[in-house]
Amino acid sequence: MTKLPDDKSKIIETFAQKKGDTGSPEVQIALLSWKIQKLSEHLEENKKDNHSRRGLLKIIAKRRRILNYLSKLDEKRYKKLIEKLGLKK
Repeated sequence: MTKLPDDKSKIIETFAQKKGDTGSPEVQIALLSWKIQKLSEHLEENKKDNHSRRGLLKIIAKRRRILNYLSKLDEKRYKKLIEKLGLKK
């Protein structure tokens, strides 16, 4: 996975479809990927933190659902986003 910016607003402006866009699937997936990246770093240091691990699994499942929605909505946008974020599939 590519390194995402540390600032939430930078992620939003990078993946937004138009100015002020915060709800598009691309922005939501990028923000969830950022959260996953941060939680993964936390869990590498805190291996026994099972509550955070459960939260990470829920976020991963939510990102997968939105990715499935985007692939059904527009395959071209889906492939572009996958490539940009460096995700599998």
